[in-house]
Amino acid sequence: MENYIEIHGNSIEFLRDNSAHHCHWPRPSSLAAPPLAGWCLNMFSFIDCCCIFAIFKTPAESPQDRGLSMSAQNVGSRAGAFRLHMVTWNVGTAEPPADVRSLLQLDLQPATDLFVVGLQEVNATPVRYISDLISEDSWSHLLMDTLAPMGFIKVTSVRMQGLLLILFAKQVHLPFIRDIQSTYTRTGLFGYWGNKGGVSVRFSFYGHMLCFLNCHLAAHMNYALQRMDEFEYILDTQDFDMYNTPQVLDHKVVFWFGDLNFRIADHGMHFLRSSINNGRFNLLWDKDQLTMMKKKEPILQEFEEGPLCFKPTYKFDRFSETYDTSGKKRKPAWTDRILWRIKPKAIETEDENRSTSSSLSDDDEYPIKVTQDMYTCDVSYGVSDHKPVIAAFNLEMRKKVETPLVTLTAEGHWSADEDATFTYTILENFESSTWDWIGLYKIGFKSASDYSTFAWVKDDEVAANGEVVTVQMSKNELPLLAGDYVLGYFSTNMQTLIAFSPIFQILASQQAVMEGLVPQNINGHEK
Repeated sequence: MENYIEIHGNSIEFLRDNSAHHCHWPRPSSLAAPPLAGWCLNMFSFIDCCCIFAIFKTPAESPQDRGLSMSAQNVGSRAGAFRLHMVTWNVGTAEPPADVRSLLQLDLQPATDLFVVGLQEVNATPVRYISDLISEDSWSHLLMDTLAPMGFIKVTSVRMQGLLLILFAKQVHLPFIRDIQSTYTRTGLFGYWGNKGGVSVRFSFYGHMLCFLNCHLAAHMNYALQRMDEFEYILDTQDFDMYNTPQVLDHKVVFWFGDLNFRIADHGMHFLRSSINNGRFNLLWDKDQLTMMKKKEPILQEFEEGPLCFKPTYKFDRFSETYDTSGKKRKPAWTDRILWRIKPKAIETEDENRSTSSSLSDDDEYPIKVTQDMYTCDVSYGVSDHKPVIAAFNLEMRKKVETPLVTLTAEGHWSADEDATFTYTILENFESSTWDWIGLYKIGFKSASDYSTFAWVKDDEVAANGEVVTVQMSKNELPLLAGDYVLGYFSTNMQTLIAFSPIFQILASQQAVMEGLVPQNINGHEK
């Protein structure tokens, strides 16, 4: 029996034995901080607390270009190409290295639009795990600290014990990343333990349904069939509350990645290491278990993978590029993989084909093309006995949506010397709530929770479409020092920041000058 509580907006849902019980409450007139929607806690025993599923789904962003506006006009044309950078890494409970810039390939051109990072074996001792749920884990902190100055915001994350999946995006894309949902499946100890399994995030990107599934499957050479069973079990059990994409394979594009643990069969250690040292990786492909399974498993035949033209990523001595020299002398293997699947077109009967011949299908009218530009590992990182695997993709698609749901405008001059005013207007219907809020974000912010202050939306009732709503922020809550800021509208039901204002400047307050926090300008001279 599994009990849990979900809070969304101004409703609470208690689930027990697959039955749901709802209640609603009014938004309090004052609250120290807005509730970041989407958190869910499973009520387990203390031992099971290592499988708590607690997600603060907090998309947000930080533009660096002063000329960049978050309005719809500046998003671009309907057809576009987007860059996706993915990383999978079994980190072996290690703390992160000092620098991950080369892992993220931040200097590559064209610039990346989305980052998806999947980690396995993140340190998940009970005390550490609970601490990470409260204040983010060290890996998430490092990634946010690295990507925020480049204009990327943490959109969402999901954690199940040692499995972690994080999504980052440029701020300009946030209003068009919608319907974010996450789930997880445990496969360790017959499904009762979360050291193995899969975590996933699904969302709509400009109207196209994408799903990312990060897995850690059963280990050891002789468990290839069990790995397949676990993968199929994960696909069967992961459900989303979406009428058009209730399961993973319903999405237009699925990325499956992680420590899949498939090994290289039959070959002896000498032949393996000789082939690797001479860069003749192709000699090992036919005995790669995943490649072999693809020949007979129909579900795997729907997935694509780039050529394995890089060193097997397991098992290395830590802080070296030398394969296992311990007494076990594990055989090298491509355990860490990144695959993708484009949803096959539905097979139509002759009658269905006749009846729909006059109209284009969604796939025909809004096609999506996935091209892999890079698939490699980075052997320079040595904190784990696995090397991280990197893949870069080009997503070509025609945008189904390109109008934000809400517009935001900062009115007049802003400083902590007087109350500030802004307006918002709802442009399209969405599941808005009186628990929605608007945050004030300094440029360079990391996530939706990284606000300077916030204000609730219109009290008591949801604003009508086209209605211009005026909201004030108290001067006592505004920053004293000058800086560049943006307003962001957070939807508690959609669990994301769905709109941003253009960038504006907050001026240094007189109080800051009087307290000597900024130099005072007298007759053109700073004092």
